[in-house]
Amino acid sequence: MTKKIIFVILIFFINTVDITKADINDTILATDNHGVNKIDNYKFAIKQINKAKKLEKKGKTEKAIKRYEKALKYLLKANSEKPVDPNILSYLGFSNQKLGNFEDAEIYYLIGLEIDSTHEGINKFLGELYVETNRISMAKERLSVLKDCNCKEFKELEAVIKNN
Repeated sequence: MTKKIIFVILIFFINTVDITKADINDTILATDNHGVNKIDNYKFAIKQINKAKKLEKKGKTEKAIKRYEKALKYLLKANSEKPVDPNILSYLGFSNQKLGNFEDAEIYYLIGLEIDSTHEGINKFLGELYVETNRISMAKERLSVLKDCNCKEFKELEAVIKNN
């Protein structure tokens, strides 16, 4: 009887958790209020984004795209849990931008800026999006928001604008 119960629980778990076998080693667990482990969607998504960036540097674009798509899926879940988190909105924009969904990316960035107008990541990513979509004057506006932050985002966006 115990084996049947364990089997049913295992089948239920497999059918309710939306990760592949390859993701199991990468899964980041958090404990909910009831002491139950669950996937930390935001942290898992960030891990996928970091892997995608490394793949891009190696020229493995197709694999990077799959990682960005996976990250986007988990960021959407994280956003449904915390809809006003500017960090989640920032990476929703970033992932969409990397996938060529520029309109969606811009929407997420702008929503994030409504919550935190000085968010360094959002301002940088949005500025890069503006450069990528040939709106240099708008990119320079984002740069001006970052001018006093003494942060790497300012220097990175400044370089992107200069190299365009």
